[in-house]
Amino acid sequence: MPNNKEVVLSLKNINIVFKQGKKKFHAVHDCSFDIYKGETFSLVGESGSGKTTIGRAIVRINQLESGEIIYKGKKISGQIPKEEDRQVIRNIQMIFQDPASSLNERATVDYIVSEGLYNFHLYKSEEDRLNKVTKAMESVGLLPEHITRYPHEFSGGQRQRIGIARSIVMEPEFIVADEPISALDVSIRAQVLNLLKQFQVERGLTYLFIAHDLSVVRFISDRIAVIHKGRIVELAESEELFNFPLHPYTHSLMSAIPIPDPILEKKKKLFTYDGSEHDYSVDKPSWVEIKPGHFIFANEKEKEIYKKKIQERKIHNEEFEKK
Repeated sequence: MPNNKEVVLSLKNINIVFKQGKKKFHAVHDCSFDIYKGETFSLVGESGSGKTTIGRAIVRINQLESGEIIYKGKKISGQIPKEEDRQVIRNIQMIFQDPASSLNERATVDYIVSEGLYNFHLYKSEEDRLNKVTKAMESVGLLPEHITRYPHEFSGGQRQRIGIARSIVMEPEFIVADEPISALDVSIRAQVLNLLKQFQVERGLTYLFIAHDLSVVRFISDRIAVIHKGRIVELAESEELFNFPLHPYTHSLMSAIPIPDPILEKKKKLFTYDGSEHDYSVDKPSWVEIKPGHFIFANEKEKEIYKKKIQERKIHNEEFEKK
């Protein structure tokens, strides 16, 4: 679909395979999508579906078996010059899922937040470095005096804020946020999400937001990709996906979203997905744009069913507007 949006990151048919001796595990299958400048692109799926594996491949922790990752027109996967590798590290930062294990317990918060500044020498003087660290800490709602403490002295929510401060102090252009709120109390989650949204507006950041809960990403995402067993099965704009999900796996994730009304919650039916709905023995599936901006993994028979649903919805909407 042609549009005038600037593609900042592009994944093209990437495959990721983990090997242990003669054993192989295919973690990500033929995955492709574009992320536009300034948007929040969410990757949603259950545990073990390959979400974090893709995020770690973008920041060059996981290597690709095949395919390529393009950032601002340049290939950043595989062997690249050392200077380009440093630029990727500088411009693409990651907020890790577990704030307890991703922070060095033996280092002070000052060193943890400053590590990127030290590595890239992004400060003019010791005073300038301290000033940048203090500003980063204050921007995530922590106090300047916290920088002399150690990670174990903070709560889970505070540790996650330190992780965010460590990312933003580098002034990146792109952030991979790997389930940044899953380890937090419900009361803290909204604060962290608002914080990330605030940084996006103020600094023009682009996010890849990784989550397993669709309800969390609905109101912060511009577009959502649903991943199942290492393969993206559906991709659409946030409201389009919630109002008109097509793939049965997306339906199963939707059915798991809690309803605030206890009576309705008790009556609702959970939809389980095991893949038996598909017959791909002869009619093989492919990744297709079923309508502008709405992509799905389906075979020819399923495409016809989905197209029929789209047409029925269009007719229903037109009749509703006439009334």
